[in-house]
Amino acid sequence: MAETYDFPDDLRTAQLDLHRTRAEYAALCRTLPWSVAPEPGWTSEKHVLGDRVVSFPASPGYTAEQLAEEQRLRRRLLELSVTVSTHPYWATLAGDVVDARSALKHADEAP
Repeated sequence: MAETYDFPDDLRTAQLDLHRTRAEYAALCRTLPWSVAPEPGWTSEKHVLGDRVVSFPASPGYTAEQLAEEQRLRRRLLELSVTVSTHPYWATLAGDVVDARSALKHADEAP
């Protein structure tokens, strides 16, 4: 049977914010050009281990707004990661903390 943990509210909130911010960052990244700076398009050469050739269109680069939003979200991800991983709660646990950290990641999922 899986062990249950009594996570503090601030830790649960930080983990939930981390999930949300990671999803927001991933959604933003899917909309961004492939290069931060303007770059010409290119096509890869045929590889020895396969016939796959990859082509990229020219990239206009990120706009100032896109760059600012990407940096804001990346900073927030780092901040939340540090908050969760260094929370004082982890020091109160005896034994394997890995299971507890894994449980926290899924604590707010519907059963």
